[in-house]
Amino acid sequence: MILEAKGLRKLYGEFCALDGVSLGIDAGEFVSIVGPNGAGKSTLINILTGVVRPSAGTVRFKDREIGGAGPARLARLGMARSFQLVHVFPDLTVLETLQAAVVARLGRAARLFRSLARDREVQAGALEVAELFGLADKRHVPARQLPQGDKKLLDVASAFALKPVIILLDEPTSGVSTADKTAIMDTLVTASKRIGLRAIVQVEHDMDIVFAYSDRIIALHQGKVLADAAPGTILADQRVMDTVIGRKAASPRALSC
Repeated sequence: MILEAKGLRKLYGEFCALDGVSLGIDAGEFVSIVGPNGAGKSTLINILTGVVRPSAGTVRFKDREIGGAGPARLARLGMARSFQLVHVFPDLTVLETLQAAVVARLGRAARLFRSLARDREVQAGALEVAELFGLADKRHVPARQLPQGDKKLLDVASAFALKPVIILLDEPTSGVSTADKTAIMDTLVTASKRIGLRAIVQVEHDMDIVFAYSDRIIALHQGKVLADAAPGTILADQRVMDTVIGRKAASPRALSC
């Protein structure tokens, strides 16, 4: 198992964001985490990627305890999360954005704002990812000038530039057209095979995307795992579907675990 969480609980004062969540991600899996707003999806991703430390429970990646380790350390171990550098550095070009990720992978952070064009390894690594994601022709375009679909691709490409073992994506297709969503997902899956990525975990609201690409779906509700099963099993469970897509009103959220 590549990534494993046991009994995760997260409290913010008296508010319980996660209550006893356990899951495991195996090699070769594409897993989607779904649920209504407030289900705990973002909190779970933040804990799995070391951004937030759980109040209780454990997270293990490659047999190491990583609770609260932070994205930088996890990136060195082989876990990546989309950087959203487009929003952080909107004036960087496509190539410069990817170079920043390659620099992080190579441990050359001090060179981030120097002239990276002279660093052949960084240049080659960034160009490789740009070509993989169909962004090579736009490599000199500032990120802020890209269409929304290409901005999303660049966010995901930045994470892939780390050449991780596993990647975690938070809403990789939000804010783009249906046609762009499919193009992004197809590119993501193709790229994962090309670089030898072993697993993908995504939080996604678009259920068409979820059912089309997932090997397994983990449904959260009120901070707990409502279901963890193959897409066909989830689709056949009316209770889960009603809760996940909001056809029935959810009961009030508990304030404590």
